[in-house]
Amino acid sequence: MKRLFLLGLAAVSVCAASAAMAQEKGGLDQTGPYEPVVGWFKPGIDRWDRPLASVKVDKPDRIFLTTAPVRFTRPNAPMLTADGKLMEEKSQASTLPPEQHAHDHSILVLNADGKVIEDWKQWDKDITFAHNIAISPYDSERHVWVMDLGHQILKFTNDGKKLVMRLGEKDKPGWDATHFNMPSSLTFLPDGSFLVADGYVNGRIAKFDKNGKYVSEFGAKGSGPGQFDLVHSVAVDDKGRVYTADRRNGRIEVFAADGKFIEEWKNTGSVTRLIITKDQQLWMSDATYNRMAKFDLNGKLQTYWGVTGRNPGEVDNLHNWDVDAEGNLYIADGGNNRVQKFVPKKNADAARLIGQQYFPPAMKK
Repeated sequence: MKRLFLLGLAAVSVCAASAAMAQEKGGLDQTGPYEPVVGWFKPGIDRWDRPLASVKVDKPDRIFLTTAPVRFTRPNAPMLTADGKLMEEKSQASTLPPEQHAHDHSILVLNADGKVIEDWKQWDKDITFAHNIAISPYDSERHVWVMDLGHQILKFTNDGKKLVMRLGEKDKPGWDATHFNMPSSLTFLPDGSFLVADGYVNGRIAKFDKNGKYVSEFGAKGSGPGQFDLVHSVAVDDKGRVYTADRRNGRIEVFAADGKFIEEWKNTGSVTRLIITKDQQLWMSDATYNRMAKFDLNGKLQTYWGVTGRNPGEVDNLHNWDVDAEGNLYIADGGNNRVQKFVPKKNADAARLIGQQYFPPAMKK
């Protein structure tokens, strides 16, 4: 019996040793289960100093991004060469009049190699600050929605040739059925309606039908239950519950489908984007520590990774991100004036990889 016990113990020790040998030694897990693709973003413009606001994958070879006006460039933010390399020379916040920088390269389209293939400059004068971009999974024509901090939401054809809907009034703020005050993002519902996170100044989630008609809203300005101070992102789970990024209050708030407050998850940092994935887990980005974090829908932290900096894989102002069908992650690295692409490491822990945003299936007619 003793001999059998010793043999079993030896077998366990061998297995444990083999597992330890298979594990990578060292490292601080800066990029979690991903490897950065160095120099993937190629803006095609030398001395590129435009902050990146958002990124959205339409197809593998068609990736949208939006930019902030140069006047939002941080002091000493890096410039990029035309092929995406960081320049040693640091740029300074522009001293030119804002109007000379406010209307160029608002919406760009990249191919799979990170090269700019489209510049929607025909719409630059219609946009104040293209803060976020979205495409409805329920829309066969894949219209492109732009949340403009100039108090409007714009809906374009996928090729950018036509503006088919405008909600709000450019540069005219308000809090009512037809006005916004710096709307930040939106998410879609199966019936074609959508929820707007409104926003940097207003403190509400507003619902509109598929034709852009105002339906309802919930929220108020403040820091109490059900209130917001910069509501930056919104997502919905398969039970219809609404999750919101209350950015300046450093929390996530959860609501019922009718807007009734359920609970808050405190101390989540400066939440810039959150999504629900197919496995009904919540992923969020935090611009304070520049990390990605995963929670279950009870608010329990599952995993996180990320680090601040300018080297490949490091981030400054993790403002927005998206995931393609192959599991590649794209991050709008706002303070470093670039989009970074991350690919899953070989044998990466699947539980730490970010899935695509989940949308409940549309009702069959």
